[in-house]
Parts: sequence; C-alpha cells; structure tokens
Amino acid sequence: MNKVLVIDDDVELVGMLKEYLEQEGFQVSCAYDGERGAQYALAGKFDIIVLDVMMPKIDGIQALRLIRAQSKVPVIMLTAKGDDADRIMGLELGADDYVPKPCTPRELVARIRAILRRIQDAASRDSEISVGLLSVWPEQRLAAWDGKPLELTSTEFNLLEMLVRNAGRVVSKEDLSLHALGRAMTKFDRSIDVHLSSIRQKIGPFPDGRHCIQTVYRMGYQLVRE
Repeated sequence: MNKVLVIDDDVELVGMLKEYLEQEGFQVSCAYDGERGAQYALAGKFDIIVLDVMMPKIDGIQALRLIRAQSKVPVIMLTAKGDDADRIMGLELGADDYVPKPCTPRELVARIRAILRRIQDAASRDSEISVGLLSVWPEQRLAAWDGKPLELTSTEFNLLEMLVRNAGRVVSKEDLSLHALGRAMTKFDRSIDVHLSSIRQKIGPFPDGRHCIQTVYRMGYQLVRE
C-alpha cells in the first residue's frame, strides 16, 4: 500500500482527498501547515507527497525547499489556477509535477499513480547504461557524471533515463512528458523545460561550454556525446 502525505490548510479539501485516496487503496497522512508538513515529510517514509502552495507558518515553496534539502521523495504541488510563477518556482526547486486548483480527487489520483508507476517501471529495468561521461543505473535509480553522483529528483531521473536510452536521437517534449510525468502536455506547459534546465545545471557543461542535453528547435531534446 503506497503511503501518501497531503499537506494543505484547507481542512475540508484534505478530508475529501483523504477519503478518496483511501478508497483507491492508498494509506494517507495529513498536515495542515507547511512547517509541520515538512517535518512529517522528512520523518516519515512516504512514497509521494501532495503539497499546497498557499499555507500558514511557511508556504509550500518554503516547505518544498526544506524537503528537497534532505529528500528526493516525489512531490506534486497544488497551485492556484493560472499562477505560473509559483508553478515554475516549484518545479525549479524540485517538484515532480503540479496540479492546478481546484482539482478533482480523480485527477490527483491519476497524477499520483502515473508518477509512482514511472518509478516502479524504472526500478524493474536493466543495469548500467552509459553514454560518454554519463551513467545511469535504472534499478537503483542512480546517475553519475564523470564518476560523480547526480542528485536528481524522481522526475529528473525519469527524463534523463529516457534521453540516455535514446542517445543521439531527438525525443519530443510530448514523449518526455508521457514517460516522466505520465501525462500529455498541456498548452503553454513548461514543466519539461524547467526540469531539463535543472538537470543541465546539475550535470554542467562540456569543456567547450556545450551541454550534453541539447534543445532541438520545435522538435524536442537530444542527449549528445562529447
């Protein structure tokens, strides 16, 4: 049974989500402010966290920052509809995906299952895959650049693994979204761009300044060798 932590100050919404998630077979814990939510997230062994942005004491962005400092547990952010600034900031800090509020419990469950399924699918694949200085171990969900471990979120690892498996070929944003997030891209969706920007920063450039992950205009992204 997958363990879910829901962090939101809307008691009525949390109660509804908890009831629905439990009916769908999840074990659910709840917190009603960002400070306690971050404490729970770091103290408990959760499979995924649902985190609202607007909360008392500390907001969801600050809570995410605290969580990411110590944990790579998958996090789905609940953001106000149309609030791109919070959405992008959350992704840049390491959120795996976001769901605009108001959302239906059914949509949230679909997002949760998609992320957990990607993690489980990756864990069942073969051993080390290397492309140049980059190596990934899907079973352990580990990656390294030039022998140095990369600290990746769950979604970042899924994206990097897909690019490694398709090294030298262009992978569309749509395919990357389906593989890493388990959902089709929506209009004006920048999630994949933000995640890949984070991966680039963690890997760093080649000596000549190029990055191993290159943008192919209007097509997608490509992993190249040095």
